[in-house]
Amino acid sequence: MGANTSSKAPVFDENEDVNFDHFEILRAIGKGSFGKVCIVQKNDTKKMYAMKYMNKQKCVERNEVRNVFKELQIMQGLEHPFLVNLWYSFQDEEDMFMVVDLLLGGDLRYHLQQNVHFQEDTVKLFICELAMALDYLQSQRVIHRDMKPDNILLDEHGHVHITDFNIAAVLPREMHITTVAGTKPYMAPEMFNSRKEGGYSFAVDWWSLGVTAYELLRGRRPYHIRSSTSSKEIVHMFETAIVTYPSAWSREMVSLLKKKGRLNCDPTFELEEMILESKPLHKKKKRLAKKEKEMRKCDSSQACLLQEHLESVQKEFIIFNREKVKRDFTKKQAHLALEQTKDPQGQDGQNNNL
Repeated sequence: MGANTSSKAPVFDENEDVNFDHFEILRAIGKGSFGKVCIVQKNDTKKMYAMKYMNKQKCVERNEVRNVFKELQIMQGLEHPFLVNLWYSFQDEEDMFMVVDLLLGGDLRYHLQQNVHFQEDTVKLFICELAMALDYLQSQRVIHRDMKPDNILLDEHGHVHITDFNIAAVLPREMHITTVAGTKPYMAPEMFNSRKEGGYSFAVDWWSLGVTAYELLRGRRPYHIRSSTSSKEIVHMFETAIVTYPSAWSREMVSLLKKKGRLNCDPTFELEEMILESKPLHKKKKRLAKKEKEMRKCDSSQACLLQEHLESVQKEFIIFNREKVKRDFTKKQAHLALEQTKDPQGQDGQNNNL
């Protein structure tokens, strides 16, 4: 009897907060400076997602906590077919988690590095889909600020999705931004003179889209800008450089650019990740128990200060569940519809009295 019970999948209450135990970790697919990404499956629905997890201590040490919180806040308010949408956010003592749409087609940078030659018709489709996503972001007052092939993912049907809102900004009405942020080769000219010219607005994302489209078609960018190139050099380049367009490109494409089943990733990555992973997820529970025991013995002032910061992150972290938001909205709509159909005569009487 006990054996039969243990073989059943765990039952989750739809009203409880989603946490790490609700997912099965399938494989690692990416790694950043303080965050890693793996493919997960939700135990109750069997849906597949990408799960990004960020170490709290590293975020505190690198002063990145506010950026993570800002990214979470922005993503919770967005939903679009050509974005990578956030589904859940939760935390434990060690990490912050973001569960998002899983896209298995690889990013466009990966395909460029594999010397993929994108046909003009394909790039036209990408431009249309990305333009719809940018138009939606603009309607939500969001500037992405880091549009580039690395942050554009393909799904299994070949459609594009914008990801990574780590340096995105919400623009208050009738205002401009003056802070410089982004990846230099894709940044618009006004970003390098933002303080002199009174800032920049949504147009910077459209410039980045133009640079990206050019790179996809030609295999290189229109300007020879590197991350090490100084802002002064870049400004001079924009004023003097002449962008060339191959004769094979259609007039429509040139005119536009002048206006402004298989997991595609490095196959050696997973093996390296398994070898190099210093804090593997499957050993998390044991590790957290040990950590808690050690923190009880905390007598160093530096360790205690770090613990204070980590407790602050714990309190301020924003928990999110898009599935629950959608479910609650559907229930509310059904309840309103039911109320309207309950007593039509009474409603008529009220209208007559009015």
